[in-house]
Amino acid sequence: MYKLAISIYNKQSIKKEGSLDLQNKIKKDISDNKVMLYMKGTKEMPMCGFSSTVVNILNMHNVDYKATNVLEDNNIRHELSKVSNWPTIPQLFFNGEFIGGCDIAVELHNSGELANLLKK
Repeated sequence: MYKLAISIYNKQSIKKEGSLDLQNKIKKDISDNKVMLYMKGTKEMPMCGFSSTVVNILNMHNVDYKATNVLEDNNIRHELSKVSNWPTIPQLFFNGEFIGGCDIAVELHNSGELANLLKK
């Protein structure tokens, strides 16, 4: 019983450390990239309409950005939601700040605010 308790504790500790490592990697990616997009799929092959819409908007503005495919690892999506406090994908970040998802990116694009933001 004692060994089982230690085994369970060790697995929980490893999982918690892994979560913190992943959160730190997410935070680093957000801070290291002027424009950071967490999406389903890749820039070249988005796997959902919302991600595709944001990719198209960013491409229209000829902006350089890093994209991470959350479908590669479900833990990315889970830990990203903890970092951003936003449950859905895609998630767009600019200069280390969370901008929003697809609906907000479309709104900013249509109003011209995104073009002004990206010039900074």
